[in-house]
Amino acid sequence: VMAASYRSGEEALDHAAQDQPDVAVLDIDLGPHRDTGVAAGLKLRQKLPTLGIVLLSNYDEPGVLAALPRQDVFGWAYLLKKSVANLDVVVRAIEGVHNRLVVLDPHLVRAFQPSAGGRMVSLTPRQRDILRLIAQGYSNHGIAAELVITTKSVENYISQIYQSLGIDSSEGSRHARVQATLMFLEETGPA
Repeated sequence: VMAASYRSGEEALDHAAQDQPDVAVLDIDLGPHRDTGVAAGLKLRQKLPTLGIVLLSNYDEPGVLAALPRQDVFGWAYLLKKSVANLDVVVRAIEGVHNRLVVLDPHLVRAFQPSAGGRMVSLTPRQRDILRLIAQGYSNHGIAAELVITTKSVENYISQIYQSLGIDSSEGSRHARVQATLMFLEETGPA
């Protein structure tokens, strides 16, 4: 994975096409009179359509990802700055966005509960645990290791989750994972 470092969103826009980074890590707040990290990310995506974007924020507002146009939402992560100290979280976010997934900060994911009346209410506690890990960018193998179950069990649970949530997994596992993460984001709220 190739990454580059820039001092401002404008500098990133000026050099990104030449440098061809795979991932951009952007502060959501780029200062007064400047684009937000989201706006800068969307502009970068116009130049580099497969660029992964990791947004860093001090605030729990991951809804900005749900607000992105559906065609642009693949390959975005929302991390709290306090999570950057955990290298595993950062690596999962970078690998996730590089693989066109949507990745959410673990602190945010742990605090969210299904909204009444949403489709997620029908999930079992184990299925919710697995969906939380999917939303954090874990692979099936990583989920199995976290929950001390087999990868085959994880695959079975994920199939059940997709079925319960009405997600068509025939379009590819990445697409289904993104749909599941967005549904998690849209149908949950802080506990």
